[in-house]
Amino acid sequence: VCFIPGGLDCSISFVSHVLGKVCVHGRQEEILSVLLPRLMDLTKSDCIWQRICWRLVECVPDRWMEAVLLGFVQRAPGADVLSRLLGNLVVKNKKAQFVVTQKVLLLQYSHTTAVLQNLLGYLSLDSLRRALLIKVLLELLETWGSSSAVKHSPPEQQQYISKAILICLSHLKEHEIESCREELLTSMMEGVKCHLDSSLPQIRCLGMIVAESISSKINTDGPVLKFQYEEDDEARELKSLLVQTPPFCVVPSLPDDDRNEKADAALPSVLESNKKSCTAAPVMPDDESDAELDSDDDLIPYDMSEDKELKVKAPVYIRDCIEVLAGSEDVDKWETTVKALESLVRKNPAATREVSVELAKILLHLEEKTCIEGFGELRQRAQVAVLTTDPIPVAKYLTSQFYSLNYSLRQRIDILDVLVLAAQELSYPKSHGKTKHSGAQKPCIQLLPGSDSSKDWRRIVDERIKSKTRRFAMGRSQVEVAAVPNEFSSVAGHFFFPLIQHFDRPLTTFDLLGEDHLVLGRLVHSLAILMYLAVNTVAVTAMGKALLEFVWALRFHTDSYVRQGLLSCISSVLLSVPKERLLEDMTEELLETQSWLGDVVEKDPDGDCRRLALQNLLLMENLKKKLKAVPS
Repeated sequence: VCFIPGGLDCSISFVSHVLGKVCVHGRQEEILSVLLPRLMDLTKSDCIWQRICWRLVECVPDRWMEAVLLGFVQRAPGADVLSRLLGNLVVKNKKAQFVVTQKVLLLQYSHTTAVLQNLLGYLSLDSLRRALLIKVLLELLETWGSSSAVKHSPPEQQQYISKAILICLSHLKEHEIESCREELLTSMMEGVKCHLDSSLPQIRCLGMIVAESISSKINTDGPVLKFQYEEDDEARELKSLLVQTPPFCVVPSLPDDDRNEKADAALPSVLESNKKSCTAAPVMPDDESDAELDSDDDLIPYDMSEDKELKVKAPVYIRDCIEVLAGSEDVDKWETTVKALESLVRKNPAATREVSVELAKILLHLEEKTCIEGFGELRQRAQVAVLTTDPIPVAKYLTSQFYSLNYSLRQRIDILDVLVLAAQELSYPKSHGKTKHSGAQKPCIQLLPGSDSSKDWRRIVDERIKSKTRRFAMGRSQVEVAAVPNEFSSVAGHFFFPLIQHFDRPLTTFDLLGEDHLVLGRLVHSLAILMYLAVNTVAVTAMGKALLEFVWALRFHTDSYVRQGLLSCISSVLLSVPKERLLEDMTEELLETQSWLGDVVEKDPDGDCRRLALQNLLLMENLKKKLKAVPS
């Protein structure tokens, strides 16, 4: 920065052109790391230098304005400094206004939270710019409440927009909230609905947090929205954005001597006040306290230290369990039966087979009568035990009920989880001798309520790929597990094919291809896991061909969770079906799938979908190499 002597007028447009051209050619760091600190020092107390700085940025040509503006926003230490450097640039320059209010907030999502705080804080620090802040908030809420945006934009962008909304809300004053209360309320109702309809837990959580924040702002005196969700680091960070820390908060510090003196003087006064508070509590006279006592309190209580709690005896027979679960009013007996049912089923397989379908029906409709800890898990483990004891009839019953009327979405998801856990247990190699019961043996795939099966499936696929990858110098090889028959082999078709048959037939209360896409996502992921577990079985080729046709019918689904499941299905087919069968029986399907995977890698907005598609393309490439290596 040069000084002009003699008070002469000068134009700095040439400097603005140089600054813009340097920034647009990727040299922001080099020039702004030197220029910005100097400008910040000069503009602290000199209003003339502030006007020079404003003029410097205003004279940057429109084609270079974005690069210069982003450089200032990213490197400014706070909104107050940015306001000092840019002035009312966004009010005077249309290009700067477009970059600040549209491009950075709605078209990009890679900027940090600090950049958002700088940008929106800058808009809030001047009365001329606050109108733009309200306009930005309403546009952000319009995007946040758009069902199309929720379906087609990546989770990272939705999180970015949610952060921007919360920061805007933190800057609004009461009279501004009053002026746009109706718009805020309408946007909140539309946005929370489309977020809660999403299959992704992260998107649902974002919708709940933003809706809670808007509700707390527009209903300061009345009741506010309150949701139940997991308080993780991301949720805490989002909530913290709603609390605006003032930019100018300077606490005057005392000299060391004065500070010590004040601390010493304060300590006795605190101790004195504590003493006063301790002695200030009034002590009631004995007569008054006796008068207030109830007459029954004079009775001497019975000594109950020797008493023992009466324990209800657990049932011994399966039919006794059915009677208790079906209609017993004895709550203690019912609770004991629920806890003992799984082990009883596994100890008495012959008796269980006689009433397996009836028991499966009772467990599917069983509701919690008392507040029993882990009821959902106990019921699920009992269902898995019944299904693994008598797989074919129970699997037929459960798969037929999945597409029946008058079932809740929770029950349909429970059916899928039980089928997957039972299939995993049947395919899991058991040790010779006594089979360990489910209490000691936990399945690898946990699909309890609220869990995300796609993460478990992804882990399974990664492990399978890792096991098929040859590595050198990895140390001692693992001890091989003894080969045992796969019990899932003979029943895989009974688990798989009924689930894939009627997915496109809408029922009165159930529409997989419509609004019940959450259940469709769970169905797709469950089919992928069943396909993976059917490796080396007789039916695996037919299952693979049917699954590829199923994937092809749903490949353009708008829900990212469903698409992730479809890509997992492709992985399971490539890993489970023998390569010879893939080449001979599914050549056309694989070629079409390969073309679709290429489009997913290039165009899908979801990062997990792109990663899974790339993984599948690599699997196909490895498959081609193996087939070429085999001598004809």
